Amino acid sequence: MAIRLFIADDHAMVRRGLQVFLATQSDIVWVGEAANGQETLDRIAEARPDVVLMDLNMPVMNGIETTASLVQTWPDTKVIVLTSFVDQDHVLPAIQAGAKGFLLKDIEPEALVEAIRRVHEGRVELHPDAAGLLVHHLSGAERQGDGKAGTDDALNQLTPRELDVLRLIASGKSNKEISESLVITEKTVKTHVSHLLDKLGFSDRTQAAIYAVKRGIDS
Repeated sequence: MAIRLFIADDHAMVRRGLQVFLATQSDIVWVGEAANGQETLDRIAEARPDVVLMDLNMPVMNGIETTASLVQTWPDTKVIVLTSFVDQDHVLPAIQAGAKGFLLKDIEPEALVEAIRRVHEGRVELHPDAAGLLVHHLSGAERQGDGKAGTDDALNQLTPRELDVLRLIASGKSNKEISESLVITEKTVKTHVSHLLDKLGFSDRTQAAIYAVKRGIDS
């Protein structure tokens, strides 16, 4: 089944260029576009995309606010930020808002297509600079913590089921997707997430995901 793609960007030339190139991909179907965040949210219900390419600097409502609202309302829709900015003020808020990818607009077209496919499959796609900022953020959280964050002793405290949940978090799965994969309720998933964050000494799932990827727990 083809990947249903939506593009949110306030530059018409960017939308047209992406549309023309992606039209050459047999497994990707263009289902809509928008020039600002509010327009994106208004059109998502009808378009029902699998993946949204999201610009950050848009009028009316920016990409971070739009991503947070979109993910809350449509948790099965995955967001890839496609922007010209890669700094702490953009990367961390975008990932915390729920974006599954953070890429720059100078990416090669073929690489963008592969990233769309991987995010659709449940992976996380980050520009190297964005990944570096997240790792730096995680390291800073460890230094400011109580000394147990991300240690082997902390990892050993996790139950087998909590490890399963951590692995799926690192793969970019939402709570709903985790519940479906493990055949448990979303409430139970939330409980496992809360427990594993406490045991690892992290304040949010982004830190836990980066930690798990660094340890190879996402594979």
